[in-house]
Amino acid sequence: MSLAGAASGADLPLREHVLRTLRLAGPVMLARAGLLVMVSVDTIMCGRVAAQELAFYGIALAPHLAFLLVGIGLLMGTVVVTAQTDGAGRPAECGRIWRLGLVNAAAFGSLFGLLLLPGASILLALGQAPEISRGGGAVLVMFALGMPPILMFSATTFFLEGIGRSAPGMVVMAIANLLNFGLNYALMFEPWQLGATGAALATSITRWFMFLALAGYVLAMRERDRYGVRAPMTGHWHLQRKLARLGWPIALSFGLENGAFFAAATFAGWLGAVPLAAYQIVLNVMALIYMLAIGLATATAVRVGNAVGRRDRAGLARAGWVGLGLGIVMMLCLIPLLYGSSGAIARIYTADTAVVAIAAPGLVLAAWILVADASQGIMTGALRGAADIWACIGVQFISFWLISIPLCYLLAHPLELGIAGLLWGLFVGLLAAALLLAWRFKALAAREVRPF
Repeated sequence: MSLAGAASGADLPLREHVLRTLRLAGPVMLARAGLLVMVSVDTIMCGRVAAQELAFYGIALAPHLAFLLVGIGLLMGTVVVTAQTDGAGRPAECGRIWRLGLVNAAAFGSLFGLLLLPGASILLALGQAPEISRGGGAVLVMFALGMPPILMFSATTFFLEGIGRSAPGMVVMAIANLLNFGLNYALMFEPWQLGATGAALATSITRWFMFLALAGYVLAMRERDRYGVRAPMTGHWHLQRKLARLGWPIALSFGLENGAFFAAATFAGWLGAVPLAAYQIVLNVMALIYMLAIGLATATAVRVGNAVGRRDRAGLARAGWVGLGLGIVMMLCLIPLLYGSSGAIARIYTADTAVVAIAAPGLVLAAWILVADASQGIMTGALRGAADIWACIGVQFISFWLISIPLCYLLAHPLELGIAGLLWGLFVGLLAAALLLAWRFKALAAREVRPF
């Protein structure tokens, strides 16, 4: 019986909905936070080498994350279909979903890795200075080596989360962060002194460990036969069509959302190395805190998917609204921390006073951006759990491409607000997305539930 929703939503008190969401979300938060801790450690260590190395890492991170998030979007059908299949009482079919997800992940990871290899040319085409393009391009080449394993790790994580087993990913991430720190120290400083390039290489090596460790757990877990982990691959074309019908729209959705952040990073690069380094600090802190919302969004998607599998409209509605409420409360509780410690947080990343002077006020504004970002992320998860993907795409196109990106450029450059302008542009787009997605979920929750 699925942890995420064994009983009808109408039969459960609110407290039980909250507890079930948190039980699923907690390990996911820690596992996703582990991915960002890895990036945070890289960012801090690059900042300690030099502000220029931090700029190289930051400008490379934007296209790398764009490809990575599109790849993850292509694989998101794994968690949705697994959750709905498990919720419908057919656990033996879930293992086939995982293995097909692995094949897709390996293919997409190889393709995206190849696309990242001409990194310097990509950055030059985006209008970056030659020196930043050369340094960032070398970092992108190192990131390319880790693209296949991180997508295969993601597919495996999605399978485990879909059956309510999110703790193994958390454990692997904890070990991986220790490995990454050790590799960083060896590659970035003495004897190799590779700087930002060494940080990216350490991350790629660590990603291979992450995939192999988590795949080994799945193959050896006690319930592998119940979930058909080693069962013959039958009906894979039907499953592939179902995964593709979910994956491609979700990838487009991720691309639209990440496009706003990618554009903002590009606009930050046009401002110079110091503003770019400050923007990277603000974005990294935001991304790390946002992992709380990612955990809630994943738990919400799984619980909504289980409710869809049971045809439980009351459970679907409760799962979505409880996830949103928890996310807003968490982000509001963190506002005083960012207000009171913005300068101290920025100085963790760098000793460069010029960078800190830009990053510290940016972190204050980031506190409010996170409330809007968490809200839209969790509502997006709720709609994806119900396989209502195209509504997300429409909302994200309006919010990010028609509102956020033009506003970021206008405020940062013609109006000369710099990094603050970029952050205000992101805030307005994310708030619009949150409101529109909540309205869509309210309409969805009032309809008859139909499994995908």
